[in-house]
Amino acid sequence: MLCALSGETPQIPVVSTKSGMRALPSNPHDYADPSQGSVFEKRLIEAYISENGKDPITNEELSTDDLVELKTARIVKPRPPTLTSIPSLLSVFQNEWDALALESYTLRQHLTQTRQELSHALYENDAAKRVIARLSKEREEARDALSRVGVNGAATNGDAMQMDDQELSPVLVAKVEATQEKLSKTRRKRPVPEDWAAEAAIETFAPTAQSQPLHPGALNITVDTSGDLALFGGSEGTAGVFSVSQNKLVQEMPVGAPVTNALWAGNIAVVATSAGTIKAFENGTETFSFSEHDGAVTVLALHPCGDILASVGIDKTYVFYDLSGPSRALQVSTNSAMEALTAAQFHPDGHLFAAGGVDGQIKVFDVKTGANAANFDESGPIQTLHFSENGTWLAAGVKDSTSVSIWDLRKSAQIKSLEMGGPVTTLRWDYTGQFLAAAGPGGLTIQHYDKGSKEWSEPLRTAVPARGLDWGPKANSLVTVNEEGVVTVLGAS
Repeated sequence: MLCALSGETPQIPVVSTKSGMRALPSNPHDYADPSQGSVFEKRLIEAYISENGKDPITNEELSTDDLVELKTARIVKPRPPTLTSIPSLLSVFQNEWDALALESYTLRQHLTQTRQELSHALYENDAAKRVIARLSKEREEARDALSRVGVNGAATNGDAMQMDDQELSPVLVAKVEATQEKLSKTRRKRPVPEDWAAEAAIETFAPTAQSQPLHPGALNITVDTSGDLALFGGSEGTAGVFSVSQNKLVQEMPVGAPVTNALWAGNIAVVATSAGTIKAFENGTETFSFSEHDGAVTVLALHPCGDILASVGIDKTYVFYDLSGPSRALQVSTNSAMEALTAAQFHPDGHLFAAGGVDGQIKVFDVKTGANAANFDESGPIQTLHFSENGTWLAAGVKDSTSVSIWDLRKSAQIKSLEMGGPVTTLRWDYTGQFLAAAGPGGLTIQHYDKGSKEWSEPLRTAVPARGLDWGPKANSLVTVNEEGVVTVLGAS
């Protein structure tokens, strides 16, 4: 007989009733058959039970009462020697060996169990990754199919696909054509107004007024035609009208979500939110609203005729609205390869509409049909863009870039890169197309283009930070707002 734990002949052999022993001898003077179960050294199995409380073979609950001592010929052990003799040392070594044998057996059991658990966990992890990959692929395929399918169920393969309304109404088309004809004829011959700000005056621009923090998280600011009322909003869900002459807020309009963009449409304040809504206010009272985007509205733009409003959003669509209605006039989804739209602007003549996205693409669309007319590729996500009043140039700023690209619509190429000295978050041409103001968290820069010499110069670079800016009347001032909602007015000193 050998101990199932140590593999040696036990001095006091015992068996467990739960390790396969079928029956004990009916005569207590008979010997039990060791072949019916596992035999253990009594001291080893008792030590194992006190530590684990289970049968080491069947892993069932086990106590010392379940142990049956086998009757064997007893070996009379000699008197315990002292540790100074070789027999005593051998006895100590034997005890140590027994302990190591028990520990080794326990570790082998734990190792086997851990290997099984690890194998199962790896299998589940691999299966989960396969499921996630399949679901992600199906989601992208569904999104792609959705972006190509209109309400009528038809699919298209072009660069743009019209949804819902297929084209502008004849009334709006007539307005677009009339505006283009009127403005394009006079644009090239239009002289610079005599009282317009000169480069020498721009060079002396400095802060002339500054407000307290008003609407933190502001992303843009726009000045009305009078030059006195500036519209902007913040992340707390409120838009405000700031009086430049009084240097204070004169009106506040709650919109229910963080403000992402705002503009004036005549005397109507139009505000876009991260909730996908667009709200219009007149004298502080809400007059109408739209909710056409599936996600945040990022930018608003107003057509030169004043009756068509445009919005773009993270859902890769742009929407035209008829403000005379008011109603939605046209909704167009860009190519599925294009990502969220982050910048937009109407051409000064009103026949083109440019939109930029986080994928670095700038797409120019025909306003009347929604067809893709031109494409420009930048090096990163489009942060801001603005058409020059000369009708041929488009300025664009890329996120975290310190330069502004000038694109020529006639050549479909970039003709100039202007270094602004810091990241650009907003930019604006003036009415004459001479001055380009760009600003960001690091400060504000104004570039000047001389039409006579066809040369660029930098009349102003100041450390005034800004998230949004707009020119004042006759370019004699600039109104800016920073991330804390502080409005700063710059003018000739």
